[in-house]
Amino acid sequence: MTATGHAAPAPAPGCVLCAAPGTFGPRNPAEPRSGLCPACIAAGKPTRDGLEQAVVIVAGQTLAGAEALDLATAPPEELSYHLGAVKRSLRSVLQLLAPVEGEGR
Repeated sequence: MTATGHAAPAPAPGCVLCAAPGTFGPRNPAEPRSGLCPACIAAGKPTRDGLEQAVVIVAGQTLAGAEALDLATAPPEELSYHLGAVKRSLRSVLQLLAPVEGEGR
């Protein structure tokens, strides 16, 4: 129960990274591998938090490179490269924010 009297949403059973069905324990942010299935742990897959941080770091570096570009003197090839890189970074960040199918319903 929450403070407003509504039932707290129960997380769906399954691996928090690959969504494999099963019960793999609760997700604890202090433990990076909590909630993962044995296959994900054995494969050494990064956690979703790690993936999100990597996407944000790369997007920030891409934006910093684009901001450092002098638009008045940059050749067209460099402009198109930076525009494409910013577009890919923005798409990656937006995919992180997109609702996951089956959540919140």
